[in-house]
Amino acid sequence: MSHFAPIKTVKYFTPGTLVVVAFALLGWSLGLYRMVVGLQSVTNLDNQYPWGIWIAIDVATGVALAAGGFTTAALAHIFHKGKFHSITRAALLTAMLGYTFVAIGLLFDLGRWYNVWHPLIYWQGNSVLFEVGICVMAYLTVLYLEFVPIVAERFEQGVQFWKPFRFLEAPAKGLVAGLNKIASPAMSLLIIAGVVLSCMHQSSLGALMVIAPTKVHPLWYSPILPMLFLMSAIAGGFPMVIVEAVIAHRSFKRPQHLKTLAALSRYIPVILGLYMIAKIGDVLIRDAWVYLLTPSTESIMWFIEVGLGVVTPFVLFLLPWTRRTAGRLFLGAALVVGGVMLNRIDVFLVSYNPPYATWSYFPTLLEVAVTVGLISTIMLLYRFAALTLPIVEADEGGAS
Repeated sequence: MSHFAPIKTVKYFTPGTLVVVAFALLGWSLGLYRMVVGLQSVTNLDNQYPWGIWIAIDVATGVALAAGGFTTAALAHIFHKGKFHSITRAALLTAMLGYTFVAIGLLFDLGRWYNVWHPLIYWQGNSVLFEVGICVMAYLTVLYLEFVPIVAERFEQGVQFWKPFRFLEAPAKGLVAGLNKIASPAMSLLIIAGVVLSCMHQSSLGALMVIAPTKVHPLWYSPILPMLFLMSAIAGGFPMVIVEAVIAHRSFKRPQHLKTLAALSRYIPVILGLYMIAKIGDVLIRDAWVYLLTPSTESIMWFIEVGLGVVTPFVLFLLPWTRRTAGRLFLGAALVVGGVMLNRIDVFLVSYNPPYATWSYFPTLLEVAVTVGLISTIMLLYRFAALTLPIVEADEGGAS
């Protein structure tokens, strides 16, 4: 059975960490500035282009890349593949942080951000966006409940708060213990609920664009867009876990889970192959392939997305050569992750063209800075959690 413990041999602050802190502070400062002055003064969004990189990257891409949480949990707990328990906690942490900052990114994007609570009160069952919002909020709650036993385990090992906050130590311990009494017995139900909720809103994000047939380029517009979004998110789940594991273990100077990651990678060509068949088959059946014969921004982006993000890693993961080193696994997994990211950017930005638009959207430097700031904050919180909570196996070994 795996034994997890905080990483106590690594310092939190390094020169690289300080650079990331600077990016995070800049991003949050500009995000708060946007809250005060509004969207128009900070972004290039308007009535023609009501969304930009905050939706395409912070929300749509963030949700897709957080799929590693529910796919790994399903593999380890629902399908009882016990050898993957060693990477499940890290995948859960990545998903929890990812969804948290998806919600924050959406908050920055909302014109009247102070009305974000409205879907909880004013229900609209005919709205796809309502379903996405409710599912994301519900799944985020499930993720935090799934994470409670990890925090409770850390309190059981002994926790001493920083002196100015020592008075919060006993109340925090009591709160965590109480939540753990609720979460631990219901863990199986929480994992199943997480899988169901994830599948619902992953597909619904694609359904958002189905209602805009005149605004989305034919290479990406499809009646099966919800299924393609779900399949691509699942296909990107395990690769994202591999990317996160390789980067984290190298940063913390820990031995890689080479055998575990190699075993996990065996599932990737199967899932990615199914998505590739659906993606290419959809273009052929709808006769949208004719747009690929004409050189354009859209056709070039489609070839990059499918060629580098789907076909190339599919071939790589079929080869035993790829599974022999962490670096090769990282290369193949990074291509899949990049393909999923590019797909969301293509659907929400590249392919989106309002019929009466008089200009093309391009993000401001302030929009980019806020996005970089959010990503930087995720990195900082992940590092803090790994160093203070039992996320990583205490004695991994190079071949674990």
